[in-house]
This record gives sequence, C-alpha cells and structure tokens, in this order.
Amino acid sequence: MDTGDVFDPNCPTRVVLDRIGDKWSALVLLCLDGGPMRFTRLRTRIGGVTPKVLTQTLRAMEQDGLVTREVFAEVPPRVEYALTDLGRSLQGPISAVADWAERNVAEIMRCREKFS
Repeated sequence: MDTGDVFDPNCPTRVVLDRIGDKWSALVLLCLDGGPMRFTRLRTRIGGVTPKVLTQTLRAMEQDGLVTREVFAEVPPRVEYALTDLGRSLQGPISAVADWAERNVAEIMRCREKFS
C-alpha cells in the first residue's frame, strides 16, 4: 500500500494520525506501558474519561491493532487490555510528546494567558 501524502485529505495516513492524536488514545498507550490493565484501573488512572468513551477508544484501538482485549473465564469475568507489538512501537514517540508537554506546559499556559 502506498503511504501517500499526509497533506492530501484523502490520504489513509490521516486515519492513523487521527487515532494517535485523539484525546484519549495517547493516554491509554501511556497507561498500558507498564503491562496489561483492567478497564476500571485504566479509567481511574486516566481520569476524566467516561466509561462509554473509554470503551469506544479501546474498541477502536483494538480494531487498529494497537491493543488486545483478553477475557478470563472467571466469576465475575475479568477483562484485561494490553499493548500489541504495534502499540508498543508507539511508546517512544508518544512518551516523547508527553515528556515535551510536561516540560513546556508552564510556558504554553503563560502564552495562553498573555494572548487572552
């Protein structure tokens, strides 16, 4: 498959950028860096995400091959989410962006305040 041109509105690469650039996917990737995690733990760790939105995000990430969902035959059923090899390959870039954001948040907030 041709990788195309990300500046072309019809380029399929934009689908990937949309996935990794959405509000919650990067946080899920960062959370799962330490290993598999249950839904409730993910939701608690991320903070501010509704169960519905987290479910939608996890399903989309599973569909894109970034996470796996494993159901354990227990009572009550236990479900864990984990990164795939493809998802793990995003850890470096996503961690770099998160580190940059943490290093520069104060400056960005100052700029926003100055702008308004």
